[in-house]
Amino acid sequence: MNNSFDFLVGTWTSTQRRLRKVLAGSDDWYEFTGTSRCWNLMGGAGNVDEIDFPSQGFSGVTLRLYDPGTQLWSLYWASSRSGLTLPPMVGRFGADGRGVFSGDDVHDGAPITCNYIWSRITPESARWEQEFSADGGRTWETNWVMDFTRAG
Repeated sequence: MNNSFDFLVGTWTSTQRRLRKVLAGSDDWYEFTGTSRCWNLMGGAGNVDEIDFPSQGFSGVTLRLYDPGTQLWSLYWASSRSGLTLPPMVGRFGADGRGVFSGDDVHDGAPITCNYIWSRITPESARWEQEFSADGGRTWETNWVMDFTRAG
């Protein structure tokens, strides 16, 4: 069984950095905090985390499901503001411990490619980043960074 997301099980606090304007050449970031809890399902073949952003007035949940046939994870995100985002981000962790999960999305009515990237994983911390490409993956803009610190 691939338990790639075992590192995330538990409770966390996080510092969030987001771009105010995405895919607009902006460098105007804002910060806020989050709290989350994560648990495994189905012996590690599934994983859920629920995150709350009190100062932003919304929360979200990620469901991660592992397909042993393809050895890929599918990550489904839903938020209290925008509902479920489909299709899922799909990918895996590499030998270097960095996880990249990609999929097609839409931003302001235009098709984009999105990556979720997990890195800097230790027993007490981790980093998640979201990046968008509007040109088929030739260039990327990181627009959301979460730095996690274990709370319990």
